[in-house]
Amino acid sequence: VITFNDVSFCYPSRPNSAALKHINLVIPSGKVVALVGPSGAGKTTLFELLQRFYDPQKGSISFNDIDITQLKLTNLRQAMGMVPQHPILFSSDVWHNIRYGKPEASNEEVVSAAKRAHAHEFIEQLPQGYASFLGEQGVRLSGGQKQRIALARAILKDPDILLLDEATSALDAQSEYHVQAALDELMTNRTTLIIAHRLATVIHADLIVVMDQGKIIDTGDHDSLLKSSKLYQRLCELQFEKANESNG
Repeated sequence: VITFNDVSFCYPSRPNSAALKHINLVIPSGKVVALVGPSGAGKTTLFELLQRFYDPQKGSISFNDIDITQLKLTNLRQAMGMVPQHPILFSSDVWHNIRYGKPEASNEEVVSAAKRAHAHEFIEQLPQGYASFLGEQGVRLSGGQKQRIALARAILKDPDILLLDEATSALDAQSEYHVQAALDELMTNRTTLIIAHRLATVIHADLIVVMDQGKIIDTGDHDSLLKSSKLYQRLCELQFEKANESNG
């Protein structure tokens, strides 16, 4: 269980404007929790505090009732797997890029993770398969392929907590299908926190947290929020309009 207890935070560069204000949130084990809200709402800041890139000026964050400042940083980060919107790939080979999630993993484990991430097929087609160098920042790969390497890395790491910064938002439909299938696999039986830009992700979440201007303004599931939250309704309408435009 992750608990945010009255957390307030300002970035050091902007000491007078709070990025988060009085955040109280309980994220139960094994559940999928989606954070939604306009940009600048504080979604990314929550992720940064959870990984202790920063500590809150007020309040505390606890992990199974232990304040995260009491945990060793390596242990805390080892328990989390982050799949960002734009994954960072190293200019070494595929083996190294996936194994970064778990340096001691065997080749079989790496291949198994790649298969579960729907990445094995395109890796096999690279000039040297898993031994292919990915060039600077993975230049040889498409966005969807980079995402799937990042997912394979997270699957291999097998973290207790998964942090997803809307891993499918920049993909075409076919890549998205593969990445979504890999995500479903990865999210099973683990606590998942998603910064969600798209409704498809949100509708299946156990809990949706609506944020605006550094505050939590509503929580619930998709159906209840459609009735209770004006902001959530508006975010949904914008989504559907966008979807219709791109389909039309």
